[in-house]
Amino acid sequence: MGKDWTGNKKSTFVTLGASNHSDGEREENDYYATEPLAGEELLKLEPSLGNIWECACGGGHLADVFAKNGKLGSATDLIYRGYGVGDCDFLEQEWSWEGDIVTNPPYKYAREFVVKALDIIPEGRKVCMFLKLTFLEGKARKKMFEKIPPKLVYVTSSRLNCAKSGDFEACAKASAAAYAWFVWEKGYKGDTILKWFN
Repeated sequence: MGKDWTGNKKSTFVTLGASNHSDGEREENDYYATEPLAGEELLKLEPSLGNIWECACGGGHLADVFAKNGKLGSATDLIYRGYGVGDCDFLEQEWSWEGDIVTNPPYKYAREFVVKALDIIPEGRKVCMFLKLTFLEGKARKKMFEKIPPKLVYVTSSRLNCAKSGDFEACAKASAAAYAWFVWEKGYKGDTILKWFN
């Protein structure tokens, strides 16, 4: 019996009109800017957030939303891209922060960003990370979740884009990747609550 599929693995995503695959290589420093709507929605979900440090601010797509709402305390990034302070390696420096930390971290270092952020804030403050739902997978992350469970995971029911190098015009189609806001509250020990937004 002959095969009834003549496409390739990319064809499925083209057929769906959405893609999680780029035509080229990943951005060198894993810079994928977050659609500002994600920040606006987070402030509705977590109105108590304040003195926010956006520690991987890129071109300021999230940080600018927080600034306009009087919530931004600091915006930094490893590389200066026209917003905030550059040459600021969040993982390598010794910090303390008397506020909340909110970002879309470089995905390959997301677990390290979560652990570091929770380490440097006071009890009761929050760490919010905009991440793919696949962040829930993996043995190393499972161990982290068991030790420091997120208080809430807000899954976006409508797709939001993360644009390579901040170029939203080049990613006009909806993303095939599903994202969520993962929210930790330092000191929280209960079960994770799952909710939906957007």
